[in-house]
Amino acid sequence: MNSDGGKLEVVVVGGGMITHDQILPSLYHLQRLGRIGGIKICALNSAPLTALARSERLGEAFPRHTFEPFPSLAEPPDRMFPDLFREVIAQLPARNLVVAAVPDHLHDQVMRAALERDQHVLCVKPLVPTYRQAAEIEQIARQKGLLVAVEYHKRFDRRSLEARGQYRKGRFGQFRLGEARLLEPYYYRHSNFQNWFTKENSDPFTYVGCHYIDLVYFITGLRPVEVSVRGVEGRFPNGNIGWLWSAGTVIWENGATMTLLNGLGYPDAGPGTCDQGLTMYCEGPDCGAIIHHDDQYRGVSHGYIDNKSGAMFRYVSPDYMRLVPWEGDGLRPIGYGYDSIEAIVEAARRVNAAAEGLEGQAALEARQMVLQEIDQRGILATPANSFINELVTEAARMSIGADGRWVQILYEPTPHVQWKSA
Repeated sequence: MNSDGGKLEVVVVGGGMITHDQILPSLYHLQRLGRIGGIKICALNSAPLTALARSERLGEAFPRHTFEPFPSLAEPPDRMFPDLFREVIAQLPARNLVVAAVPDHLHDQVMRAALERDQHVLCVKPLVPTYRQAAEIEQIARQKGLLVAVEYHKRFDRRSLEARGQYRKGRFGQFRLGEARLLEPYYYRHSNFQNWFTKENSDPFTYVGCHYIDLVYFITGLRPVEVSVRGVEGRFPNGNIGWLWSAGTVIWENGATMTLLNGLGYPDAGPGTCDQGLTMYCEGPDCGAIIHHDDQYRGVSHGYIDNKSGAMFRYVSPDYMRLVPWEGDGLRPIGYGYDSIEAIVEAARRVNAAAEGLEGQAALEARQMVLQEIDQRGILATPANSFINELVTEAARMSIGADGRWVQILYEPTPHVQWKSA
């Protein structure tokens, strides 16, 4: 059991951009609220940990809050520690929390290391590249009574929750045609992305397009059945080749069609920092309906006297992740980025609380009952209730490597993907 009144001790594996921008601010605030205890962050080398420790943004928002770095900040930044995360996880008492915030192709090994040591897992999206891996992760976690949650934070956007509630009441009729876009800024090419975002590991459709695949499924409950993705190659500054742009089409089980545009190329000085949004055209018995989310522009724009935000004019989204003044010390995180992390942490604590005072099989069954409720509710993404995402990822990776050839997703007798016959 956890010590200190049910607080979760946390190990974050990965010290990159998502840790700085969303994960660590959320964890610091939950620590401030007394819901989690200590925070350890493990990275491949000391460089990203030093950047986190020296972050002015985090220092201003969370005075007196720190994390324990692995490796030590005293280690030279060119010394690598590829297996240190296993040692750090092994030191964590059972049924605490491991956050997998590493490049996509490394998620599986971090999660398995955590589950082997009886830890709950929060994993950034997408979970794993194949359905088989997702099914194995689900089985291991279920047998041990552990939570594995995928951090699809757009599920916690109030726009998405409202759309889900109204769609499932029948107020939009049936989804029939849609389009989505999510283009990240050009400067991603100069980040650590250039070291791992190569053709054999990922592509824009599976890395960011997955948000909107998951969101359409979250809103409608419809499953995807066919996928086609074309990629546009490009060269990173270090010479590595990757898919830097992609255009995908997904067919859903009711015949609805959706297109997705993704890439690493939105202008760095553009007002939106990225370009993203979703439009879903629907129909009823004798009328049309629409769900339209402009996720780039949320109705707030600022013109500054400096360039600290990368441009002097910006669309400012208060909805994803902002650090704002509050009644306590420093700043507090607001937005669905924080709400998502908070929900997963609270779910893990709820699983643990269900087994308080119980031992052995009785404790395991109590935890499994809560996990089943989480799966069935379908708000948190788990391997059991969001595996359509892994099927789409698997199909997309096949298709993009074959110039957009169509791939089918079949759910019976066992979920799998295969080439669509001519």
